[in-house]
Amino acid sequence: MNSIAHRSSVGHLSRTALTSLALAAVFALASAPAAAADTKATETAPGPAKAPARHPLKGVVLEVQPDRSALIVKHEEIPGVMRAMTMRLKVDAATLAAAQKDQAITGLLVRKPDGWWLEEVKPAN
Repeated sequence: MNSIAHRSSVGHLSRTALTSLALAAVFALASAPAAAADTKATETAPGPAKAPARHPLKGVVLEVQPDRSALIVKHEEIPGVMRAMTMRLKVDAATLAAAQKDQAITGLLVRKPDGWWLEEVKPAN
């Protein structure tokens, strides 16, 4: 298309049509970053916190470690989670105060960001 033909085809568009197209382009560009930011915020925003898995545990307290807020427990196998072993498990202050060496216990094993925890500890029957 030569430049004369091009100019004449543009001349056929009314000023109103050109203004409308220009405004539509400006609004589209202005809203695009906001829409992208909203999408990104939605993608990266954390959903409801998923509760950590809790696994029934049976074992024996081998050692109470008050300085580490932990018990050394020799526990039975936890099917699908881990084999039978002896390990340090973090506990809350009340559990730590009540725990006794050589005591048979039950509880719930929980993996948290700072390690393995033993919750709902009770003497085994």
